[in-house]
Formats: sequence, C-alpha cells, structure tokens
Amino acid sequence: MDTTAGEVPPGQAAAPIRVAIVDDQHLVRSGFAMLINSQPDLEVIGEAANGQEAVRTLAVTRADVVLMDVRMPGMDGIEATRRILAEAGGGGSGPRIVVLTTFDLDEYALSAIHAGASGFLLKDAPPEELLEAIRTVHRGDAVIAPSTTRRLLDHVASLLRRPSPVRDAHAAAVARLTPREREVFELIAQGLSNPEIASKLFLAEATVKTHVGRVLAKLEARDRVQAVVMAYEMGIVRP
Repeated sequence: MDTTAGEVPPGQAAAPIRVAIVDDQHLVRSGFAMLINSQPDLEVIGEAANGQEAVRTLAVTRADVVLMDVRMPGMDGIEATRRILAEAGGGGSGPRIVVLTTFDLDEYALSAIHAGASGFLLKDAPPEELLEAIRTVHRGDAVIAPSTTRRLLDHVASLLRRPSPVRDAHAAAVARLTPREREVFELIAQGLSNPEIASKLFLAEATVKTHVGRVLAKLEARDRVQAVVMAYEMGIVRP
C-alpha cells in the first residue's frame, strides 16, 4: 500500500480525486456525477452501465475511487470489482472501490468484501455521506471507511466467521504478526487513526505508520478495511 497517497509537494495544488461511477441506471449515474463534480477536490472521469463496460473503461482510464453498484445485468459489481483489482495487480495498486448496496443484501455484501471492496454505501445515503466516503477510502492512512461500512460489517459478522479456506488463510496470516504488530492490528480493527494509535501506544506517528504498513503487508490486505474484515473473521472485533 502506498502510504504517501494524498501527500502533496510544497507549493503544488492537490490533483482532484478521480472518480468512476458504475450503475445500470442512467439517472443514478447523472445524479452522482453532478454531485461529485460540484466539489473542487473531486472529478468524475468515467461512467459505465454494467460490469463489462466498467472493466473495459478502467483498463484504459485511471480512477482513484470507483462507485460500484452491486446488482447489474450481465456482469455484476462483485465480479467487476474482482476483475478490476486483479488486472491492477497486487500491492494495493488499483482503485479503491466503494460498493453501493442495501442492508438486505447480506450475501452480496460479503462477496464484495472478499472481492476487495474498500467501503460500502447505501444507495439512499445523504449526499455528504457519499462525498465523505469517496474522500475517506482515498486517504491511504485515514480512519477506517465510512460509518456505513462499520454497520454493514456488524450486520454480516456471523457470515464472516463461517469456516472457509479464506478464513483459515487469514488466521494463519494473523498468527504471523509480532506482538507489537498484533497490538497495532487490534487498534486498526477498532477504527483508530494513526495519531490515535501513536498516542495509545506511546509511539511516534512515523513508527506507527511503519507498523501499519507491515501489518497490511503480512495480512496481504489492500487497505485498512480489508484488515478490519479479517479482525471480524477472527472474532477480534465483535458487533
């Protein structure tokens, strides 16, 4: 994961966060695009009406954040998320994907988590929550994702703890953490930011940043949300 994401050289203006919108409803895409483009720090760089179109578009156009509808005809948002991130390669490369969902889609939400989604947003969320979700998942070392993601993870916690090969692999990765890394992991799982972790453990913030990077690397987690998902799987975080 690039922990320098969002840092801007002195005297240089920050480039807008590049956003792609994937939804099969034209009115939804238009509404999101108008809202996002009204913000000076955000810019819509592409739209797609289904998963196939999204994969093609994002293969040639770089986006920082993708708003991905989960249910679409043809290729759904889960498979599109998986393919987009697979084509981007590992190491935290590729866009952060925010899945547009509803609470009655537990299995969809769980599949999206495992596909690599970095956050979740209800389709009827207030405009300010949508904008903050985009900014939050874009910040590489920011506080974990929007409140919607935390509530949704609480909602699907029992599904996450089901025995599976993925869960076994994650348990083995967690077991490889050093005692200090395990401390940092547990605080990430509680939603603490780097400064908050530094204060709690009496460490320099730069040291915490290093520990966080090592934790994510050992867990092979794209970002903090993926680490929190593992904490739910292990029962380290409980609703």
